[in-house]
Amino acid sequence: MTLRLDGRVAIITGAGVGLGREHALLFAKQGAKVVVNDVGSVTSGEGGDTSVADALVEEIRSAGGTAVANHDSVATWEGASRIVDTAIDNYGRLDILVNNAGILRDKTFSKVEMSDFDAVMQVHFWGTVYCTKAAWSHMVNQKYGRVVFTSSSSGHGGNFGQSNYGSAKSAMLGLMNCLAIEGRKNNILVNSISPAGKTRMTETMGLSEGALKLMDPAQVSPAVAWLASERCDVTAYIITASSGGFSRVHYFETKGVQFDPASRVTVEMFDRAFGELADLSTAKPWGLGVEGREGERLAAFQSGEDRH
Repeated sequence: MTLRLDGRVAIITGAGVGLGREHALLFAKQGAKVVVNDVGSVTSGEGGDTSVADALVEEIRSAGGTAVANHDSVATWEGASRIVDTAIDNYGRLDILVNNAGILRDKTFSKVEMSDFDAVMQVHFWGTVYCTKAAWSHMVNQKYGRVVFTSSSSGHGGNFGQSNYGSAKSAMLGLMNCLAIEGRKNNILVNSISPAGKTRMTETMGLSEGALKLMDPAQVSPAVAWLASERCDVTAYIITASSGGFSRVHYFETKGVQFDPASRVTVEMFDRAFGELADLSTAKPWGLGVEGREGERLAAFQSGEDRH
């Protein structure tokens, strides 16, 4: 199973600058035919400049790679469909989709306008839904696909002033978990990158110059290229990537407590058991399609092993 992407067709949304640009350059170097999607907007999502995507395509071609530009917005179904059509019309197939496009409209929850909340959800979450849906049937038909979502620590850990951004990033993880289950039988693997790099977005977040200097966005792209390759054999993984460091984020569930389901549970009973049910030393990882540890707790209760 190769790490190379020769013969593969990849769409990278929001690829004109920042992380997406580095992904596109590496994918082309690895042999992929790349659709460089970017509307050329500012970080808030306003405005547009088609030269951003066009310039990167020219750079890739000048280096001997293969690429074509697309200037549609991921934020509408029609735009997402045209992005996928660009891959099919130019290269006849689609193997890889990297959902990278995003905007920022940071404000505290008490001050954020609903229009700003909607705009961020539309690009990050609905843009991911639209593009993945448009690509999905092609990947199902060819029994192969690699889909990479771009999540964030703001989604799985929270961040001040990013309720809209964090909500969108967390929502896409729910989509990832479901599509990972649906896609496995057709060799479609769906994973998420949770990156941090020096981009237009992070430069406004108050990070020190020393920290930003180490956050080369190109240091994120190798993980994305691996997730997009044949060598990738995992699905529903969240991989963090920043400054040359990588890790995995995963959900866990504690052993919990089990009361007699035939008797009424009181608030006082829950209160007394809270320390035990919240004890992370008993936690086990969730897996694909796992419904939790309810059955395990009930079996232990019925056998008399663990009664409260």
